[in-house]
Amino acid sequence: MPASPLIRQVLDAMAADEALLDELVKAARNQSPEVARLPEAENRRHVQFLLSAALRAATNPDNADYTTAEALGADRAAQGVPLADLLSGVQAGRTLAARFAVERARAAGVPDKVILETVLEAERYTGALERHVVKGYHAAELQLSRTVRDARTQLLRTLLLAGHPPTPEELRPAGLRPDGRYSCVVSDVSDPARARTLEQALLEFGGVYGLVEGRLTGLAARPPAGVALADDVLLVVAPPAALPELREVHRLCTAASRVAGRGYHDLTELAGEIALGAQPLLGDLLSADLLGELDPGNAFHRELAATALTYLDHGQRLRPTADALHLHPNTVRYRLDRLIELTPLALAENSGGRVLDAVRSWWALHHWLGGR
Repeated sequence: MPASPLIRQVLDAMAADEALLDELVKAARNQSPEVARLPEAENRRHVQFLLSAALRAATNPDNADYTTAEALGADRAAQGVPLADLLSGVQAGRTLAARFAVERARAAGVPDKVILETVLEAERYTGALERHVVKGYHAAELQLSRTVRDARTQLLRTLLLAGHPPTPEELRPAGLRPDGRYSCVVSDVSDPARARTLEQALLEFGGVYGLVEGRLTGLAARPPAGVALADDVLLVVAPPAALPELREVHRLCTAASRVAGRGYHDLTELAGEIALGAQPLLGDLLSADLLGELDPGNAFHRELAATALTYLDHGQRLRPTADALHLHPNTVRYRLDRLIELTPLALAENSGGRVLDAVRSWWALHHWLGGR
């Protein structure tokens, strides 16, 4: 319903009143320190738009336009103003403008009923206006987040996979230093939603993270020991290294992720598995040479091999091996004796043999049980 000529005069005068605009800008800046950090001219542009839009709606409610409101929300997101601070400033100006409108309308002799109807109409529109400011803010925030995430992921891929080394200017937005040392982190998480959850946990340790070769990967500012992991998540963490070394470190972490089980793993603890796994053909030859009499399809043979592997993992000691397998030591001894009858493996307890002989035996057993 069009406004009365008298109320229209009051509102038109408010729209042209520079002193009133100054008061609204002051109220918004006083209420929100984050808004006050912006240039005052920017605050004035914002408040002037909201005031003019609200007054136009009060006099002509069918002429509502929210495009500029969304643009203002997007501007504040790009400027880094928190949404709560933005709305706090908007609401402070909105409340003060309504109070001035009521006071001036009464002074001009506008009936209270007309004032109430006008204020309610303006409130309805300014509420919608705020919602569109928020909509524009969230849309820009999402886009900015994607842009930042994409840029950091691309930086990670450049550092860890291929491309010219990033310049200090390219490293700085991600919080990385050219002379810094970072722990390469490689997980087995590829689902984007689960990756974001793990990333949030890892961000406590600083650094930058993203999907590299389909896995959540990152460079931690400090090793994330103690990070909370879901039960089915694997995480390999390397000791801190300089940026030029990280491509090779990442390659090792990726190799480690293929041989490690679930949970948190220090890269160096998997050094043996990584080194041996890099020579699959030699593993085939070694298994054929030492374990050629065993049948991979024979469950008893696999039981003997698994017992021997556990035995080597426990320093060729019967009691720890038996405890680990929940067996009697005599059962372990029997299985080892049977394996010795079938293979040339040197598995006698406390045999004092060469370390490399134990490594050869361990490698052959591990490779054979892994299903070549």
